[in-house]
Amino acid sequence: MIDRVITSGTFSLDGGTWEVDNNVWLVGDARSVIVIDAAHSAEKIAERVGGRSVTAIVCTHAHNDHINAAAPLAKLTGAPILLHPADQVLWEMHYSDAVPYTPLEDGASLKIGDTELRVIHTPGHAPGAVCLHAPELGVVFTGDTLFSGGPGATGRSFSSKETLLESIRTRLLSLPAETVVHTGHGDSTTIGAESSL
Repeated sequence: MIDRVITSGTFSLDGGTWEVDNNVWLVGDARSVIVIDAAHSAEKIAERVGGRSVTAIVCTHAHNDHINAAAPLAKLTGAPILLHPADQVLWEMHYSDAVPYTPLEDGASLKIGDTELRVIHTPGHAPGAVCLHAPELGVVFTGDTLFSGGPGATGRSFSSKETLLESIRTRLLSLPAETVVHTGHGDSTTIGAESSL
């Protein structure tokens, strides 16, 4: 079961602030879920979770618009927050060192019900950016690494266009072409539709 909650708020970095709508993804079954990218409103996310337990709050990267509801949602649910440690500097911009997280590693496997989410480290948009591939479901959750229409933005601090394109080409475009890409913002796409990168 995959569910999407769209939340709205702001993204701030390098002295600028922008209004954004974020996709928050819930993956699980009738009993428990993993939340991917807890953005803007812990209450709205918790409402969609309902009576299910949250086993983990996974951050695809630590830009503030993808983590700003992680700590409040963790407090509400008791779930651990998972983040790749290469994004420590971005994490500290929002939470300092007051909020702990569990480090994510490339190749790790997260189980929720009968579904396995495989962690793919895809630096570029952010140093610790990860994607989560669910082979049995035929989907990959890409955060801001890959969108419908191309790669994520790389014009801010701690980002690299060359690194991002290398991550996409070597780590994502090797997935089956029919794999559905669920993004951090906007509409979903497929690996095949983005294969010209």
